[in-house]
Amino acid sequence: MGSSPAPFSDIGKSAKDLLTKDYNFDQKFTLSVVGSTGLGLTANGLKRDEIFIGDVNTLYKSRNTTVDVKVDTYSNVATKVTLSDVLPCTKVALSFRIPDHKSGKLDVQYLHPHAALDSSIGLNPTPLLELSGTIGSKDLSLGAEIGFDTTSSLLTKYNAGISFNKPDFSAALLLMDKGQTLKASYIHAVDSLNGNTVAAELTHRFSTYENSFTLGSSHVIDPFNVVKTRFSDNGKAGLLWQREWRPKSLITVSTEYDSKALNASPKVGLALALKP
Repeated sequence: MGSSPAPFSDIGKSAKDLLTKDYNFDQKFTLSVVGSTGLGLTANGLKRDEIFIGDVNTLYKSRNTTVDVKVDTYSNVATKVTLSDVLPCTKVALSFRIPDHKSGKLDVQYLHPHAALDSSIGLNPTPLLELSGTIGSKDLSLGAEIGFDTTSSLLTKYNAGISFNKPDFSAALLLMDKGQTLKASYIHAVDSLNGNTVAAELTHRFSTYENSFTLGSSHVIDPFNVVKTRFSDNGKAGLLWQREWRPKSLITVSTEYDSKALNASPKVGLALALKP
């Protein structure tokens, strides 16, 4: 157990990313410019139906300090300042949004060779406190998280999980929604040399005895093209094609067909990410 376990939020993340990441059924545009002085600028635009929303994000890095400022089309300003190695193995982040004066939050992360701890507290008179932690190693880890409302003195969430990871596969089991939902996930690199990977996610809800599942795959056609597929028990099937048409610049086309909505057209989305 020589390597640190991943944070609790990463349990089951590999399978979830294969099944959901980059699937987009709107029109999305991203332009990223990174300067040599540590200053980066990213502009995002999203068209959903007849509504257009966007934001401009500025990121500045200097040694152990990162400042992230985002301004959206509604004039909301979100700022996050992150300090690394304030104490050994510790990262501290302060975030807030303008004009929401109650949005301030302080996050602290501590990574130990056999443990990962995360804490978050709202900077307002009635803060929400969240704690999570994992113990073990990068191969086998056990973790839990809780949320506590200081106003009502009630737990807002409590979840637990375990993950087992090897170079070619990863399995995870999560008890979520205050013990009401059990989620199991698995991802396997079937052919790591050619980039063929499969994943599955199964969910059981104890209150309704309802089961659901999603199956997916990712195939690297060549160094520039990736195709992903997914199928769910609710009758929905998705297909994604992504091409790196120049270094770090991607075009992604996603489509989804709902076999239970016979009168509805398949959803189609286009995402263009440019990084000069």
